[in-house]
Formats: sequence, structure tokens, C-alpha cells
Amino acid sequence: MAHRVLTGLFMHETNTFSIQPADIPAFHAMLYVDTHEIAAKLGHTNSEMGGFLESADRLGWDLVHTVAAIANPSGKVTGDAWDAIAGKILRTEGDDGPFDGVVLALHGAMVTDRDDDAEGALLAALRDILGPQVPIAITLDLHANVGPQMARLADIIVSYRTYPHVDMRERGKQAAALLHRAMQGEIRPRTVLARRAMLEGIDSGRTDTGPMVDLLRQVEEIEAADPGVLAISINAGFPMADIEIAGPSVTVTGDGEDARFQAIAEQLMDQVWETRHVVNNTYLTPAEAVAIAADHPADGRPLVIADYADNPGAGTYGDATNLLAAMLEAGLPDAAFGAVRDAEAAAALHRAGIGAEVTLALGGKVDPRFGGPPLTLTGTVVHLSDGRFVCDGPMWAGVEKSLGPSAVFRVAGIDILVATNLLQVIDLQTFASNGIDPRAKRTVALKSMQHFRAAFEPIASAVIVADSGGLGSPDHTRLPYRKVPRPIWPLDADTQA
Repeated sequence: MAHRVLTGLFMHETNTFSIQPADIPAFHAMLYVDTHEIAAKLGHTNSEMGGFLESADRLGWDLVHTVAAIANPSGKVTGDAWDAIAGKILRTEGDDGPFDGVVLALHGAMVTDRDDDAEGALLAALRDILGPQVPIAITLDLHANVGPQMARLADIIVSYRTYPHVDMRERGKQAAALLHRAMQGEIRPRTVLARRAMLEGIDSGRTDTGPMVDLLRQVEEIEAADPGVLAISINAGFPMADIEIAGPSVTVTGDGEDARFQAIAEQLMDQVWETRHVVNNTYLTPAEAVAIAADHPADGRPLVIADYADNPGAGTYGDATNLLAAMLEAGLPDAAFGAVRDAEAAAALHRAGIGAEVTLALGGKVDPRFGGPPLTLTGTVVHLSDGRFVCDGPMWAGVEKSLGPSAVFRVAGIDILVATNLLQVIDLQTFASNGIDPRAKRTVALKSMQHFRAAFEPIASAVIVADSGGLGSPDHTRLPYRKVPRPIWPLDADTQA
């Protein structure tokens, strides 16, 4: 008889310092797929759900869908959004069960206005319905904040091993394979957790360089040598969450109860602690970044400037102006900048129409303390769109995204992509779908921390990183942490492991 498996995708990375909550419209703006559309819309994509669907077909499961919902990182998820989305998962389990297993795609750093450990709360509610015997497998983002509740209630935890994240489908398949073995009675998975007094570490989780490279090599060696070790996840954590469980962690999913699994987790976590000072980015001021751009030779490929501190993928506002102001002041030729999230400006540009000369205030409207005030600019509308595009790069290949009504506003030789929705620039189609060919520009400035590298590094002559003072600045001392346990590194210099 086919195994009956409950599945769903519910993800949000919560920046608790953001004043903009993730409500129901925020999920619909990024990704919201109801039960009957999930297979058609996500089956072919590089996503965990794509991996679940492929595995279900191969293994002969009766896969029961609930919902697939993602909101762009922002402030806390509202109670209404939680009730609506988590409620679909819980109601399906309660109404359509029993199930032989559960596989969920979660982020691991979701906070609601009612619960600081939202994924733990979801798993607890599921366990109340399921009981302790039905195996639960979850996938997590590499930047998950994993606490004891999540590790205790999820039998199987599988986190991404790439940043930029390009292995979502692969991790979905890995989690599904382990769940299948558990439902067959071949294994009895249990997950253990190790943590230290750290808010951040492992060079923010970068897997193209730094300590994660060696740690992941060790993970693969351990898994290959010990068949009882089913999955090891090294999580860099998400430091923009002021919660008790913020920070890096190591989880080991093992076959049964054995002290060696905890020992493995602790040994790897010791290395996370020992490498906490390693940072491979050089954070430039906007003026320093623009000076480099001005002197950079035109060699047929763009210099890419990452506006690190205003990365919407970290829950920032996406409207910081300090880097753009520096670019305009320097008169950088043949440049692109994007995307500035400013719904008011986007609407004004749409009303004006292509070819119109417009003067307006752009950006800096949510909270000018983080990244600069609005800029009063005069320029020309050169492109308008509904903001929809399909990713074709390594991340989210095949997934449709939407910037909402968008415009390209050309000011002093700089093409500024103005958007309605908050969205990190990780795919060339973000620009290309709006009439900007990033390959043809001399300078491309974009709002992202690391994910942009998967698509933009291959076309760039060089990449530099700027701290524009946005809400995602690497200087965490600017933020009023109150809930994280103290002392904690790097907020407290004398922190002990």
C-alpha cells in the first residue's frame, strides 16, 4: 500500500527589527499556491517542493498537498497570516488523516507576533494531532535559527548546504528519502542539537569560501563513514532576529538514540565557534565603492556592487538611498541600480508613461535612519512593466516572481529599477525583464548580500560589497537587542563558548 504523506511549504525569514509585518497580502505578493495548483506550478522548479514531488512519484507515495506560501523577509508574521497558512496544514492533518508521514519545507527563522519560535509552534501543533509515532521530516534554510523545540519535534532535519542557495530541490529529495526509510521501518530517526553563545558565525554561512567549505567537507566524510548518521545540518542562523534561539547551530539526525550523535554535533559546533572571527567580505562605504567603480576599466563586463546592508532578503526595507546618492554624485556612466522598493514612485512613473520627464522623491520613505532619506530626482521614464518574471538562474529556476508594477527611471545616465514589491535581486531576469541588460552595463548596483553571486558573478568583471547603512548592516551593535541571551558574541567581547 502506498504511503500517505502530508506536505506543505511555509516560509518566512523574520527580521524582528523591521516595522513592516508579513501579513496575508505579503505572502500573496511573493508566492502563494493553493493545494490543487502546487504540482503544476512547483513540480519543475528548483525548490524543496519540486524535490518532494519528484520523490513522491518515484517512491509511489500518496502525497497530500496543503499550501505553498512564502513572504519576502520582513517584520513579524501576523497572527492572521499564521492562522490562515499554518491552519491549512493543521486542518488537512486533522480532517484528512491519518498519515504515515509528514514532509514540510520550512525556513527555520520565522517569528510571529505571538511566538518567537514559529516553526517549533507549528511542529508542536502537528504533534498534538499526530502523536509521537508518525515521522516528521523538515527542510530548513541554511540561515535557520534552530532551537530545542524544533529539534525535539522533527525526527529529520535537512538544511541547505549552499549559499547562494542552489540545492533546494536536492535537499527536498534527501529529506523525502529519509522519511521513506522511516515509514518503511528501516530507520528510527532522531535529531540532536548543538549551539554556542553566538549571534552569528561561519562567515554568515558562505559556501563559496571560508570555514563552511571545510565544515561541509567534514560533514560529507562523517556521513559516508557512519551509516547511522543520516543527515548533518550546519546552520549559520539569522542574526536579525531578537529572540532567544537566534544564532548558529549544528543538528545531527541519527538512527536511534546514541551519544555519538551529540558528540559529532558538539565537535562541529566547536569549529563554528573557533572560526567566528572569519569574514571574507570587505564592507566598503558608498563613497569607497563608487570611487572603485569610477576608476574601474570598461572591459565589456560590469562591475557589480552589492548593496549588502539593504538586502530585502534579510528583511530590510529595500529603499535605502545612500549608495544611489553616491553613484549620482559621482556621475557614474552607463550604470544600473535596483531594485528600489517605492510603490508611490512606481505608481507615479506609471501614470506619467514612457518618455515622460518626471521629478519625484525616491526611496528612503519607510525609515530614513536606515540607509538615507528620499532623493528628489528628475529623470525620464524608459520602461514600464507589471514586474512579473520567471527566474532562469541557479536559484529558483522556473519559479515566477513579481516586483509588482515596476518602472525604469533614467537619471543622469543611471537606469534605476523602481518596484512596488520587496524583492532581493538574485536573478538576471530581475533586470532583463524590465529592459535592462546587466551584461551590457559598466556598473550594476543591486540589493543583495550573497545570493546575487550565483547569477551575477559569472557575468561580472569584479564584485565589491557596500554597507549603505540599511537595516541589514553587518554592524549589529546599531540594533537594540533585548531578548537574545547575554553575553553573546559579537555583541559582548568577553563571551565564552
